[in-house]
Formats: sequence, C-alpha cells, structure tokens
Amino acid sequence: MALEIVKYGHPALRHKSTPVTEINSELRKAISEMFELMYAAKGIGLASNQVAIPRQFFILNLTGDAAEKDEEVVFINPVILNRKSSCEGEEGCLSFPGLYGPVKRAGEVIIEAFDLDGNCFEMTLSAKEDDLAVRAVQHESDHLDGMLFIDRMTDRARKERQVEIDQFEQDFLARQAAGEIESMDVLKRKLATWPN
Repeated sequence: MALEIVKYGHPALRHKSTPVTEINSELRKAISEMFELMYAAKGIGLASNQVAIPRQFFILNLTGDAAEKDEEVVFINPVILNRKSSCEGEEGCLSFPGLYGPVKRAGEVIIEAFDLDGNCFEMTLSAKEDDLAVRAVQHESDHLDGMLFIDRMTDRARKERQVEIDQFEQDFLARQAAGEIESMDVLKRKLATWPN
C-alpha cells in the first residue's frame, strides 16, 4: 500500500514509536517513498509517524531539493544525547500544512543514530552554525515520541492558532465519517500490530 503523509487528527501522530529491529528491503522502500512524499510536499524532513509507520526513524534533506541526493540523511533509532542553551524560531509541519508558529528549542544538540547501512553516527548541531538543522532534528525526533510542534508553542501562540488546529482535526474526522479514512479503532490496531 502506498504511503501518504497523515494530517493532524490521525492517531499515528500521537503514537510513541518503537525501535527499528532490522534494516531490510521494506524499510528501504518506505524511506525511498518518504523522500518522494517529502519533496512533493516541499518539506525538508519527515518522520515515520507522519506516514503511519510506528518505528523510530526520520529523514532530512535541509535543501528540500530532490536533485541534492548527497544532502539526504536517514536517522534510524535516533537518540538525542545532549541539549544545551535555547533558541526560538518559526516552525511548520507537513502534517499541519500552512500552519506556522514560534517554537523554543535547544540551541545545541548531540544526536546519535544509525544510517541505512547499519552504521552508527553522531552529529553535533548548533543554532549558531545552522539553526535549521538543529531545529529540524529536534522537530523530527519529537514526532517519534508522539510530540508535535504545537505542543512546544507558548500558551499564547497556541491559543492564537487554536481555530486552525481544531480545523485540521475536524477535517480528519469528516473524512473518517465520509469513509475516506478508516475508523480510529482500526488505525490504532494497525499501529499496535505493525510488523517488526
């Protein structure tokens, strides 16, 4: 079944992912499809939860350019080892198209993950050198824990956007009622029983 980017309201976005246990052809195929979806949506990052796969991985290409293949990075079973300082900036999300808001993040992080060849790597990212990179890594890592960028906004910023946020949820529920999307029970069951 072809993957699609799920919108707010889908239970996958609040599901805490579990570790990837094997780097196999299915995972490689999913990651390839995710890059295609991300580029089509004009994004720079995409987490597995956003395509309803409850496993710990995400992809980035900070250029957002499909021709820049050497800028593609895959993070499998990522762990943020350290966070320092703080910075605030505007963020958006492919699961909330058109919605943007200020989010406070750590200004420096050290992240460890595995690549598609199973090699462990570590990156130190700083907002002073590349604000987009440090922000994107934290944004996508949050997705794997069922945390969304709207959860990181100040109360005031969230309130200012609450009507738009509620509209995403209403649209999702309307699509379910119309039979375009499976019921919550079915979606939750699929997440709980996803093959390892």
